[in-house]
Amino acid sequence: MTFLEFEEPIKELYEQLEGLRQSGAPSDASLEQSISDLEEKIAEKRRAIFANLTVWQRIQTSRHPDRPYSLYYFETMCEHFVELFGDRSFKDDKAIVGGLGTMEGKSYMFIGHQKGNNTKSRQFRNFGMPNPEGYRKALRLMKLAEKFNKPVVCLIDTPGAYPGEEAEQRGQGEAIARNLMQMAALKVPVLCIVIGEGASGGALGIGVGDRLFMLENTWFSVISPEGCASILWRSAEHKEKAAEALKPTAADLFQIKIIDGIVKEPIGGAHANPFEMATTLKKVIIKNIAELEKWSAAQRISNRIRNFERMGVYETV
Repeated sequence: MTFLEFEEPIKELYEQLEGLRQSGAPSDASLEQSISDLEEKIAEKRRAIFANLTVWQRIQTSRHPDRPYSLYYFETMCEHFVELFGDRSFKDDKAIVGGLGTMEGKSYMFIGHQKGNNTKSRQFRNFGMPNPEGYRKALRLMKLAEKFNKPVVCLIDTPGAYPGEEAEQRGQGEAIARNLMQMAALKVPVLCIVIGEGASGGALGIGVGDRLFMLENTWFSVISPEGCASILWRSAEHKEKAAEALKPTAADLFQIKIIDGIVKEPIGGAHANPFEMATTLKKVIIKNIAELEKWSAAQRISNRIRNFERMGVYETV
């Protein structure tokens, strides 16, 4: 189990717990009581810590290496999930995954960023940073969903689109821009949920929908705190100050009506209980898609465009 810096008090208690479990006989009543007391103490400490997270600590939680990624959610939520590959132009981008899945007998088109769980898989997934072909694959799947009248669900978790020279040569900016335009006009319901990091155009490339939700310990911003600090203060050391100024958390963005809702995570974050998180997310998806399907395609498109038009608009009294 991996512990973040601010989780050190929990780590110490876990080490004590492991020591107790490895000592004595399993049938020892006093040992069982000690283990039970320590487990309750860990739960209380975790509740206390996660009830008062700073902005930077929430960003750290969104990047936790044990946090569940898109494929985990697709495979856990769905009775059946079939992954689809390729953009039919260049190649298959492993940083974006997608396919058809069924939940409670209904079919959905799922699309999401995918990071890796270890060094090898992170390299294979390019650390969740898509190339242009990833966005073109996503768009191909969206148009396929539109053709067969299937709702689209996008899970967002990326530190940004891949900034390499070869990505620019293959039209990174154009691929993202085309997705923004096409997603705004999709005739089927589109639900977008930030499950981890939501950085810049890399996130927005699959982030234009009828409704946008964020998990409790996630962030969504035009730039990462480190990138912002490097520009403003010429040093990433000011990342915590930048994070406070950017106001990228779910609570911040819900307050200014950028997002439509916050999905509560298990105590300790999504990584503390991935199955519970997937169960919660499934309920949110089913409920919101059912509501969106009550509108006509024209109503959904009109509302979708209007939502984005009014972002950033304010009145001076």
